[in-house]
Amino acid sequence: MASQVVILARTKTLIRALNSSKSISTFTFLSQEPQLAEASLPDPQPSPLPPNPATGSPLYNENWRNAAPNNPSLAQTLVPLGFLNQTPASRLHALSTTLDVQSMMNLFADWMTQQRWPDMQQLFEHWIRSLDKNGKPNKPDVNLYNHYLRANLMIGARAADLLDLVAQMEEFAITPNTASFNFVLKAMCRDRETEAAEKLLERMLEAGNESLPDFESYNLVVEMFFETDQIDAALKYIDMILKSGYMLSINIFHLCVRRCVNQGRLDTLVSVIEKCKTMDQNKALIPSWPMCNDIADAAMLADNSKLAFYALEFMARWIGRCETARPPLMLSVEEGMVVSALATAGRTYNSTLLDASWAILRRSLRQKKDPNPESYLGKIYALASLGNLQRAFSTMHEFETAHGNSKEAEDLFSPFTSLYPLVVACSKKGFETLDSVYYQLEILSRGDPPYKSVAALNCIILGCANIWDLDRAYQTFDAISSSFGLTPDIHSYNCLMCAFGRLKKTFEASRVFEHLVSKGVKPNAMTYTLLVDAHLINRDAKAALSVIDEMITAGFNPSKETLKKVRRRCIREMDYESNDKVDSLARKFKIRMGTETRRDMMFNIQYATEYPS
Repeated sequence: MASQVVILARTKTLIRALNSSKSISTFTFLSQEPQLAEASLPDPQPSPLPPNPATGSPLYNENWRNAAPNNPSLAQTLVPLGFLNQTPASRLHALSTTLDVQSMMNLFADWMTQQRWPDMQQLFEHWIRSLDKNGKPNKPDVNLYNHYLRANLMIGARAADLLDLVAQMEEFAITPNTASFNFVLKAMCRDRETEAAEKLLERMLEAGNESLPDFESYNLVVEMFFETDQIDAALKYIDMILKSGYMLSINIFHLCVRRCVNQGRLDTLVSVIEKCKTMDQNKALIPSWPMCNDIADAAMLADNSKLAFYALEFMARWIGRCETARPPLMLSVEEGMVVSALATAGRTYNSTLLDASWAILRRSLRQKKDPNPESYLGKIYALASLGNLQRAFSTMHEFETAHGNSKEAEDLFSPFTSLYPLVVACSKKGFETLDSVYYQLEILSRGDPPYKSVAALNCIILGCANIWDLDRAYQTFDAISSSFGLTPDIHSYNCLMCAFGRLKKTFEASRVFEHLVSKGVKPNAMTYTLLVDAHLINRDAKAALSVIDEMITAGFNPSKETLKKVRRRCIREMDYESNDKVDSLARKFKIRMGTETRRDMMFNIQYATEYPS
């Protein structure tokens, strides 16, 4: 019984302890103890829904992209109380006391995108006067100080002010690097301070590895020198850029090309292009398409074959680049420019330019048409100048295939005009070259397929006439029909007449004229001109005038050169009647003969073996 009383007493003590314990939660309404509801309280209202965006809620009227909301109450929940009521200077001063170097870098990176240059300047100046968390003055590093220099540059600070700021870096135990000096160079380039920029660049070269000029430094200075027309100084620093292995900017390359072309410094431009082509980082540089045309024009005008070749190479790269573009753009080189390039190759004896010109012409035509006759003649001239007669006659074969049946074929294949460079090349070494060409044509005539050309044989005949070899000329003329099975044309007869006329065989030349007329071959203007020359060589002005009359009757007009030759012979033979007839012909055809005072002075000189006493 006593034990039951003890157990009951302990149970009551435990119940009192449990009733007196506190709840885990600090909120009264979460208590697990039951409570009676008060009758005087009203029924609780249901919680409202969020505001509808279309009903004009103040939160939705604000632009959510705006970093500074217009609602003051909302702003006070995001920034400290009273911060927006401060002045900008006070706000920056307050902000400077809470930032370290990394925070300043991040903030400046954000402000640079917003171009808040004055704020960057003022914040930095407040920050360096403030103390860090350890109570020591804030100390910037070189990168943070460069942001400060950039801000001053963008505000419009003078180069002298920026130099002073760079000098103040020593107070913070900071060594200026290349970027620091580049900001000063930008200010100097903006103000066109060429001498100061050149001295600063020399100072950077002497300073050491930390501040050695980079490609941006050189490009800034070179661009300033080009814009101030100091070509020599700009070219000096371009050479330093290339020797240092830096990349030349496309803008500097264009300026260099433009200034060198305008100033006539073509050899210098060739040197720069050659150095760029040897460097991996610069070999992709290419002028614009219009600039390539300007380079080619200037190079051909000055007979600079290397620069002309580089201009055509740039054009070929443009053509290839535009053909692979999407959508493709079909660029083409003007055929007239190619003809000029071929002529330049012939004058400068440059086979590389010749091959490049013909290749880019073929690529521009895209096999849609044959080159014009002028292009073929230009290539023949260039090959003849180079002495490559085999390729020259091969090109003439292509020329005959493409334009042999045109209406202008008679003039195109005349050995006296269009093919005369080939005639000169055939007779350059006398009969040795002429015989070699003739034997080559004989071999080709027996080939498969055979190549037989009257125009090629006419060049050999006229070449024999040029070296006064009448026998070879006549044998070649006879071989046209006997060996090659071809029919002589008017140019063949003209070449034979020229050979007779040069050796004063006027009678034989007249016989050739009568023979071709009897064969039904129609004479041309060159036929009558050659017959006139044959009579003038024999000092027979009256016979020459009679041939001119026949020439006029046949429908051809005498040239100014022919009338001047006849007049000269009339004066020297004192045939004034014939001279008057020449003057009447000149007036009839409205030809201004001019005077020959200097020729007459040379003709009237009296030579004597005795010296005047």
